[in-house]
Amino acid sequence: MSAARATLVDPTDAPPEPDKLDGAPHPRNTMTLLGQATPEAAFLDAVADDKLHHAWLLTGPRGVGKATFAWHAARYLRAIGSDDAPTGLAMPADHRVARRASALADPGVFLLRRTWDHKLKRLKTVIGVDEVRRLTPFFGMALPDGGHRAVIVDSADEMNPNAANALLKILEEPPARSVLFLISHRPARLLPTIRSRCRTLRFDTLAPADLNAALAAAGHTADAALAELSGGSVGEAIRLAQDDGAALYNALIALLGTAPNMDRARARALADTCSGRGAEARYDLTLRLIDLALARMARAGLGLLPPEAAPGEAATLARLSPSPHAARIWAQLAETMAARARHGRAVNLDPPVLILDLLLAINAAAGDAQR
Repeated sequence: MSAARATLVDPTDAPPEPDKLDGAPHPRNTMTLLGQATPEAAFLDAVADDKLHHAWLLTGPRGVGKATFAWHAARYLRAIGSDDAPTGLAMPADHRVARRASALADPGVFLLRRTWDHKLKRLKTVIGVDEVRRLTPFFGMALPDGGHRAVIVDSADEMNPNAANALLKILEEPPARSVLFLISHRPARLLPTIRSRCRTLRFDTLAPADLNAALAAAGHTADAALAELSGGSVGEAIRLAQDDGAALYNALIALLGTAPNMDRARARALADTCSGRGAEARYDLTLRLIDLALARMARAGLGLLPPEAAPGEAATLARLSPSPHAARIWAQLAETMAARARHGRAVNLDPPVLILDLLLAINAAAGDAQR
């Protein structure tokens, strides 16, 4: 049984997939790549010019199509030279290669990702060295239909040091007719030696039309507020839609509108929504939206007032951030609060306590920003 086939499980007892976003199809089942013509053209040009690099580092914000591209490219490489090879990265879902890839049953495609811990009954938090070592037998198998092998690492950011060093050895002595796609949301955290052995493809945020089309393909409806809050990331837009992020941002902006005399009862009530069992997603979303609000206030102070993402936001941002001096205050506060949030999570601080602390810090800064 191939390494790829060994990942198959009974669908009635399938563990969660770490590289799949709830509410959206897995990237291997996404047959349309939107808004990424530049990296797509660069890859196809390399193939056409016989300059196909053995390793590609796919970078850019989370949720903009890096994994979708990787699966498109992997399917394309598996079909090269066959009678039914596509002329570009697009491939119909009923193509034999697409069907095998969708089922994780193609002997020439290896998906390297976090695995299920059967003892603890949860996904592992990192990609370990044992997972990387599984590539050795994969590269040693002959492919009956020829073509290239493709390895997708989703994401390379999640490798622990031993796994990263093991993958580096492969990159230093790449197997013949094998291509690795390393998906990275934060490439600066990767080993410099890994980055230097890859050709980088940068993926940008999606334009509104592409974002709306990608959301529609995933079964979601976009609106202006959702598009603005997501920053051009379809993944973030889906998370916001699922967790009622637009309504939460509305409540946050309404609360900030009372600063520097913030309504503490409303602040405490908002913080309390992050409490209790099952509120982890709400907690994460609240932290992200607070960080986003601070970033938007900093931009407003520089004269870069963004389109409104909540009722009354433009007036609130203009009042709380009327100058470059205010912009610096909000930018510095964003850094301080991000560190405070990381520390709070590291020591398991009660979520409502941390959220209320952050809101009161914003309230305290509001008076200084208006001076």
